[in-house]
Amino acid sequence: MKNWKILVVEDEYDGQQVVSKLLKYMGIQSDIAATAEDAIEFLTQNRYTAAIIDLELPGMDGVQLIRQIRSDAATREMLCIMMTAYHSSQMKKLLLDAGADAYFPKPIDDTTFIRELERMLGS
Repeated sequence: MKNWKILVVEDEYDGQQVVSKLLKYMGIQSDIAATAEDAIEFLTQNRYTAAIIDLELPGMDGVQLIRQIRSDAATREMLCIMMTAYHSSQMKKLLLDAGADAYFPKPIDDTTFIRELERMLGS
């Protein structure tokens, strides 16, 4: 986990803090982008193990960001995890069909989030 670096794409300060503190607890480095456009800039300048992306973002939304990540050869294989307060089976299908590797409903359950993230990242 010490070599992992995760990009957190979340526009709300409280959401940024929850996710970044959980990652820090796990010993994972992270950067925070408040918009999809900021995330794209981070992705062009850094290599990340994964991105944790909120669905509702100002400007480009999380689904559009995932599609852009998947269309770029440099980021295509990066693990992409979506999170949203709008959870339903239809939303889960939409996010997974858009290219997300996983989906977490908000509010994030700390224990489930940590366990699933470790599983997905191969710990």
